[in-house]
Amino acid sequence: MAGQLEALGLRPAGESAEPDVVILNTCAIREKAEAKVYSALGVLGRRKLENPDLVIGVTGCVAQVQGDEILERAPWVDFVLGTGRVESLGETVREIRRERRRIAAYELPEESPVYQFRQITRGSPFQAYVTVIEGCDQFCTFCIVPMTRGRERSRRASEILDELRHLVRLGYTEVTLLGQTVNAFRDPEEGFGLGQLLQRAARVEGLRRLRFITSHPRLVDTEMVEAMASGGVIAPYLHLPAQSGSDRVLYRMKRRYDAATYRALVRRIRSAVPGIAVSSDFIVGFPGETEEEFRSTLELVEELRFESLFAFQYSARSGTASARWGRATEVPESVSAERLGRLLAVQEGIQCEINRGLEGREFEVLIEGRDRKGQCRGRTSCNRIVHLRGVGTVPAGVYVRVRIARGLPNSLLGELVPAEHLPEQGRTAG
Repeated sequence: MAGQLEALGLRPAGESAEPDVVILNTCAIREKAEAKVYSALGVLGRRKLENPDLVIGVTGCVAQVQGDEILERAPWVDFVLGTGRVESLGETVREIRRERRRIAAYELPEESPVYQFRQITRGSPFQAYVTVIEGCDQFCTFCIVPMTRGRERSRRASEILDELRHLVRLGYTEVTLLGQTVNAFRDPEEGFGLGQLLQRAARVEGLRRLRFITSHPRLVDTEMVEAMASGGVIAPYLHLPAQSGSDRVLYRMKRRYDAATYRALVRRIRSAVPGIAVSSDFIVGFPGETEEEFRSTLELVEELRFESLFAFQYSARSGTASARWGRATEVPESVSAERLGRLLAVQEGIQCEINRGLEGREFEVLIEGRDRKGQCRGRTSCNRIVHLRGVGTVPAGVYVRVRIARGLPNSLLGELVPAEHLPEQGRTAG
């Protein structure tokens, strides 16, 4: 979207500048994010009174499911574009500035998406995200994504590879392939899946790291595991949401696997890819979740020992199946908050132990910038954050060899390995 606006001659406004166009790109996954949209629109309404020429637009998932309500509650909004209309943003802003009329478009396409990827403005000069599939066909009972993003639509692999080669020519060395369910990818032309796409992408000359998120456990196949096991530029990291350790809760979530299947899958992946870092997602307080079922989640986490974990309290989303089950199934907010705290405390202890076990190990780290203390901060290929102590200025985008001096609960503290101590093939900048 930023790229399309820049093509119109617009530029990002500084914090002290008065913008000509303001766009709220929204998320509907959790209720809090949705509430922020209307709060921000109230502020923008007052700015519109001061500057009637200000163009205000809302895009993203809240726009997709509440577009008409947005236009009714905030009549100062000039346009609302759903998730399938991203490519029309530039033309929409042009029309509004020329004709001063309101525009609303929510239609979700059914065909394979095509991006004008050469127009995309990236947030980093060395790390890029490339969407390979839009939408989701899983229809988990807690998730609104199928309603906000539509059914699965895979991009053509030939176009994805063209985008990767384009990025490499621009100097990008790390790329993350994206999808609501990335391993549901199927090339519309040849029919192959994510595993073969990873293999083809890994052969793009000049690419140094290749990541992908987010995968559904039910869709992990042999070809995908073999691609990860092949190593090379494919990063040894997998985000594989479990959501719960209880079979009954998983059934009610419509995840279509049980805890034993998930356990076996993680073991299989770790056996095939030694050293891989596996992270997961969990929802606590799902409707009807008992204390015993929550303890099943704790047991799963304690057994599998994830390298990192993202946990959330259940948030009912209008339009999902679980939101229609009624108050009788609700877990009190105080109970789900207490369970979340217990889960995070268990995971913190596990991460601390894992990270301490990495002390003395060496990793290649891509420098991403500086932390709050002014230290260089980067990331390993297995997605661990590393802070470098006693280091001068190392430019962002440079790969360095680092020895871990200390493992912290959520990150690592490292020191540069002097270049003269590295074998020739291991030398990187720094």
